[in-house]
Amino acid sequence: MNDASTPSLPVTRSLNRLGQAISLARRRRHLSQQDLADRIGASAHTVRRLEAGHPGTALVHFARALQVFGELDKLDQLLDTPQDTIGLILMDEKLPQRVRKSRKTSESGAF
Repeated sequence: MNDASTPSLPVTRSLNRLGQAISLARRRRHLSQQDLADRIGASAHTVRRLEAGHPGTALVHFARALQVFGELDKLDQLLDTPQDTIGLILMDEKLPQRVRKSRKTSESGAF
């Protein structure tokens, strides 16, 4: 039985990949964990947890790290609603089959 506070395996893997990517981006920029911690306003321990993909790390630390790396726009693209295929399909399923003109009279003030 899976505890609600324990992330699923796909979530854990994604967090680990994100942590590894942050670690790689930091090292490519020749920043120590303490340097990154100073720039995101956190402790070196938080950076270690972030890079380890710890599920309890606050999203704000990920966002600040992305900002340091010049990649904050990637956060905005995570759930691009105009490209949300499933959401658009669900909306389209609720569209009426036929559209009829309303029976407005000129006395009602409608066009």
